[in-house]
Amino acid sequence: MSKLNKRQRLETTIAGEKPDRVPVALWRHWPGDDQNAAALAAAHLKWQQDYDWDLLKVGPSSSYMVTDWGVRDKWVGHIEGTRQYTHRPIQTPADWEKLAPLNPDEGALAVQIEALRLVGEQMGEEVPFIATIFSPLSQAKNLAGNSVMLSHLRSHPNAVKRGLEAITESTIRFVEAAKATGISGIYYAVQHARYPLMSWDEFMAWGRPFDLRILETVQDLWLNVLHIHSSDIMFDAVADYPASIVNWHDRETGISLRRGLEKIRGAASGGVDQWTLHQESPEQTLEEVKDAIAQTNGRRLLLGTGCVAMVTTPLRNIRALREAV
Repeated sequence: MSKLNKRQRLETTIAGEKPDRVPVALWRHWPGDDQNAAALAAAHLKWQQDYDWDLLKVGPSSSYMVTDWGVRDKWVGHIEGTRQYTHRPIQTPADWEKLAPLNPDEGALAVQIEALRLVGEQMGEEVPFIATIFSPLSQAKNLAGNSVMLSHLRSHPNAVKRGLEAITESTIRFVEAAKATGISGIYYAVQHARYPLMSWDEFMAWGRPFDLRILETVQDLWLNVLHIHSSDIMFDAVADYPASIVNWHDRETGISLRRGLEKIRGAASGGVDQWTLHQESPEQTLEEVKDAIAQTNGRRLLLGTGCVAMVTTPLRNIRALREAV
């Protein structure tokens, strides 16, 4: 087979056909740089220049979608690059009803739009790039803290529902603004399809309907990635979401790539545990790469990790994963 460009390689993979090689991509957080549009764009452009990934996921701080509602946080050195929350504006059930949809042309949302614009300006059509979007429940968790959010959801459902409606509308407005930057799709992070956090019925009532409303707005884009976060996940609750690629912690959940591909459309993303990648040397990473390709016969696979790479991951391990394909 002749060499494919990145879009052709991904489209071939999503269609279930055999590409010229397995596509590969890693993503990570960029603490500090994620507070400034130019710095965040520069970090991603260098990341792409160094490793030539088949797609570029633009990784903002986890709080960017809620900062303009009054969330405060800081980076204190976590190796995942995540930030510590120092103030959450939702304290009482009544606070949910105070939320109004945000303007993507202002504040932290505008910073992220500018970062996407700068990335798109440099990438053009050569490298598909996608925007990170957190589900309404994930944003609600960041606004209140998970235990408070769940307590309010169960004790004052009407108030929380009004808050989730505002969050969903705010998210849709941001996504529409992001489309103008040239994104190929979104990376949609679902963090509450997990039995330790919610029951099946709770997620189906409070997670899925809002998720589907947002995903409906991106069906005009060709490269939407669903991320199912953590272990003990309700895989079947989201497996039919309209996404081209599904990313999950396949090495931690007990749902292997082979098993997951029986349930989803499109392709799977993963194959390597982010903690395996974080080891001192790349030998085990390369074993997991080999196993992932064997499980899938090199089809319907975007090789990578189940979640973000640690900011302290040895560079030779990253190079080894990239060079393995």
